[in-house]
Amino acid sequence: MSSTAWKRTQADCIRLSDTIRIALTPGEPAGIGPDLCLQLARQAQDVELVAICDPVLLEARARILQLPITCRTLDIDRTPAATRSGELCILPVPLRKPSRCGQCDPANARYVLDTLDRAVNGCITGTFAAMVTGPVNKAVINQAGIPFSGHTEYLAAATRTSDVVMLLATTGLRVALVTTHVPLSAVSQLITEDRLQRVIRVLREGLRLNFGIEQPAITVCGLNPHAGEGGHLGREEIDTIIPVLETLREQGYRLTGPLPADTVFTREHLEGTDAVLAMYHDQGLPVLKHMGFGNAVNITLGLPIIRTSVDHGTALELAGRGRADTGSLRAAVQSAIDMARLRTIRTPDFPQ
Repeated sequence: MSSTAWKRTQADCIRLSDTIRIALTPGEPAGIGPDLCLQLARQAQDVELVAICDPVLLEARARILQLPITCRTLDIDRTPAATRSGELCILPVPLRKPSRCGQCDPANARYVLDTLDRAVNGCITGTFAAMVTGPVNKAVINQAGIPFSGHTEYLAAATRTSDVVMLLATTGLRVALVTTHVPLSAVSQLITEDRLQRVIRVLREGLRLNFGIEQPAITVCGLNPHAGEGGHLGREEIDTIIPVLETLREQGYRLTGPLPADTVFTREHLEGTDAVLAMYHDQGLPVLKHMGFGNAVNITLGLPIIRTSVDHGTALELAGRGRADTGSLRAAVQSAIDMARLRTIRTPDFPQ
């Protein structure tokens, strides 16, 4: 979506005093997502958190966890009200099959996607100011015969968005990815000048819209060891990455690199950097998760809506045991709130 579709007018801005609605999708029903939603509901929020899920699932999980949570059905026509302690607002979506802790069932794959669709539609229509997603099980969704590589790609298709970027953030570090959930053997072919330019443009605009950084400083990793060692360890830096960075620098972009990935995360290089751009998933995310796992946030840049997510998986072995850590979900919710209050909400018309 072109940034020209976002207009900063006073009428479009969310005031800090407004109570906003945030959609929350628990994700895989057999995992810890429902647990996290219930644990989060134990504390009051200054926004209206709306869990999009099956209320029977949450009520059953609350009994297992012995959490006295009161569930109420969302009234869309009512002015949003801050969530009280011990209360959880629900937009009901029925399970396709009863769910048991720790036991994924492909029969509920469509249910998981139904909750995402409701959240997306609510963000597009203005019912929700943002959406926060819990962890899903990609393999189970694919076992149901539904091609699914991840939230990022699914939400891009759902919003008809051609260019999106995955960004993970924790205290002191933000890492964006040029490629996401693809085999390592395919990475080199996917790093083209066109793709790299589009990713960097989305990243810069996302840092401006969501974090208020007007002139973001982006540090770019090389693909090969030692950033190619002058072409002796690969030519992707010389043939693709360096030409793109030079072109964008001429257009006013603040870009450093390409730097070797084994040293780019040192204090010297990170000082003054607003985000690191890694070429592939496991090049940048291990460092970020080492620094902030359990408190990091996954953010999808480029969408016409705000979407954040937890930094962890479904943890099936912890479901229903009361041991799930809410740190990442709390961070994801707070990030969504901060972004919604910072940036202008301007929803385009989408084909039905």
